[in-house]
Amino acid sequence: MDSGVQVDAIYNDFAKAFDTVPHLRLLCTLKLYNINDQLIAWIDNFLCDRKQHICVNGEFPTWSEVLSGIPQGSILGQLLFLIYIKYLPDICTQQDDSTKIYLYADAKIFKVINQMSDQADLQAVMNTVKN
Repeated sequence: MDSGVQVDAIYNDFAKAFDTVPHLRLLCTLKLYNINDQLIAWIDNFLCDRKQHICVNGEFPTWSEVLSGIPQGSILGQLLFLIYIKYLPDICTQQDDSTKIYLYADAKIFKVINQMSDQADLQAVMNTVKN
C-alpha cells in the first residue's frame, strides 16, 4: 500500500474455531509432525471419549459422543488449535507464493493486485483454504 498499489485483503473468522476441530484429524496431524506417541496418547485421552447431553423441556435425552472440539480455557487447547491450522500458510503458498497469510483464531490473507489474473489467483487460494 505504501507503494500505491492495490492490495486485496480477506479477513476470515473461524466460526466456532475450537469447537469444529475433528479429534481424529488433529491426532493424525500431530503424528505428521512426529510428536512423541506417548504425548499423542495423552492428548487422545484429553480430547476423546467425552460425552454430552442437552436438557430439552426439562428432560435429558441419551448421552452423545463428542467427536470434535478442543476444550477451551486451557493453554493446551490454544496450542492444539494452532498446530491444527499450521498448514494453512503452506496451502496458500503452494497455490500462489505471492499471497500472504497471518494466523491466530482468524486469518488475514492478502495479495498485491497488479493485474486481473492476480485476483483469480487470490480467489483460487481462498477456494483451497475453504476446502
